[in-house]
This record gives sequence, C-alpha cells and structure tokens, in this order.
Amino acid sequence: MFSRMTGNADDRTMKRLLLPASATVVITAVTACLTACGSSGPTRDASIPLVYVSSQRAPADIAGCLEQRLSRVRTSHAGIATQLAVGSDSNNSYFVTLTPTNTGSVIKVMHPANAPDDPPEPEMRFDIARCAT
Repeated sequence: MFSRMTGNADDRTMKRLLLPASATVVITAVTACLTACGSSGPTRDASIPLVYVSSQRAPADIAGCLEQRLSRVRTSHAGIATQLAVGSDSNNSYFVTLTPTNTGSVIKVMHPANAPDDPPEPEMRFDIARCAT
C-alpha cells in the first residue's frame, strides 16, 4: 500500500521553509501597521481632516471625555458646534469640531501644517476613538 513516513525529515524541511516565510509575513504586517498607524510625516495634507468620524454620543459627552483624557484643552462654541483647541495656548496642535446630528455627533480633527505633535498623533487618535464609542 502506502509507505509509512516517519515525519522527521518532512517536519524539518517544512520548518526550514515555513519559519522564514512566517517571519517575513509578520515583519511585513508590522511595517504596514506602523506606516499606517504611526506619524503621518511631512507629506500629509493639512487641509484634510486627520480624523472624520460619526459617533452615537452627544457632543457634550465627547468633549467631557476628551477634556479628561487630554491636557491643555480649551472649549468654545460656534453656532451648534463645539470646538476644542488642544495644545499650548500659543501653538495649538489640534482643532476638534463636534457637530451634533440626529443620531449623535460628527467628529472632525484638524492638525495644522507645522503644528507640534502634542499629544503625539497616535495618542490623539486613540483618545478620539475611546471618546467616540
């Protein structure tokens, strides 16, 4: 019938072939994530929002959450929108606009060109995500 294989030679061969391939896949995935999730670098267009999402939470709830999570937040109102300036008084890093909708809010985060990353962009994105949900 079929010859019986012990598996030792095949196991070693498979390990030699699959281990480098697996490492390559992991390295590629990590690099892609860091590229997508990390600092946007100097090529980012400052006229495009850094974050633009909708939330089922009310603007006041999101603003309160962001004020707890971030330091140096100043709140103002423009019509029905709530605006948050994040960063030092002399050089704001981010501008967050919270606009009410029938089902919650729209969150728009702008990061001006040449503005400092204070807080760093990944932290800002994380805090927006936490407060939006």
